[in-house]
Amino acid sequence: MQSPAQSLAPNPQIPNVIKDGTTESFMTDVIEASQERPVIVDFWAEWCGPCKQLIPSLEKAVKAQNGKVHLVKVNVDQNRELAAGLRVQSIPAVFVFFQGQPIDAFVGALPDSEIKKMVDSLANVNAKNPEGANVASMLKQAEGFVAEGKLDHAQALYSAVLEIEGENATAYTGLIKAFLAADNAEEATYLYENAPDAVKADKAWASVQTAFELKEKMAKSALGADATRGLKAKVDAEPTNHQARFDYALALFAEGNRENAIDELLEIIKRDRKWNEEAARKELVTIFEALGPMDPLVIAARKRMSSILFA
Repeated sequence: MQSPAQSLAPNPQIPNVIKDGTTESFMTDVIEASQERPVIVDFWAEWCGPCKQLIPSLEKAVKAQNGKVHLVKVNVDQNRELAAGLRVQSIPAVFVFFQGQPIDAFVGALPDSEIKKMVDSLANVNAKNPEGANVASMLKQAEGFVAEGKLDHAQALYSAVLEIEGENATAYTGLIKAFLAADNAEEATYLYENAPDAVKADKAWASVQTAFELKEKMAKSALGADATRGLKAKVDAEPTNHQARFDYALALFAEGNRENAIDELLEIIKRDRKWNEEAARKELVTIFEALGPMDPLVIAARKRMSSILFA
């Protein structure tokens, strides 16, 4: 039985089809080689279990194509600069290049059947019959990762789409929201402040603006642990004090405790949905818009709010 290191080594019987790539060889092994045929680039590491599950599957599928598709394996620990350049944030991360440009990507280990299907389709890609970048599939997978709470995977795929289409509004806004959800305000703010005009003109930009307006509002509501505990004590002592509960909810959200903040706002709606001109419901709607429709908290909270409002 082969050791993991042996299974990751290129097969000498198929020269140039499967290679170990480096930052220095990337231009030759990937960019130049992809002018003639698709090149799959797999970012992996020795310590990554899913990587060792994925690589044999990729190798088998590539070998079966007899040179129509190449595979380049890049150890992220040994090629950090290259991984950073392609915004690899979690592994395994797989990119497909053709004619010098990325045309597809995925994150995580896929079943053998899906790998085979992907590689088989790549074998039919050539200069006379090029297939467009599979952006729609990548965006759909990224949305799924957001719903599952796998924010690092979502960030990697949104970044991969932006390597293909630098002004893709769905990917750009999705990446900002993924950074915000992961409490990476620095990266989110940088993207927000440097967004291309084409992205700002897209309807998806409105939700990002809402997210940042909410961020600023919540920053002002950050009262500190002692003050937050004081509000909780007040709510416990006066359950019908909706203003105290509302302030407590904002303080919780400002601290990153989104789930409990939403619970408190829903409690206000349950007790008195018309309070303060429906302030709790309006605040929830703002939160929903900022977090995005695929966020698990939003999905669950929308159902709960509907059951309260239409009970």
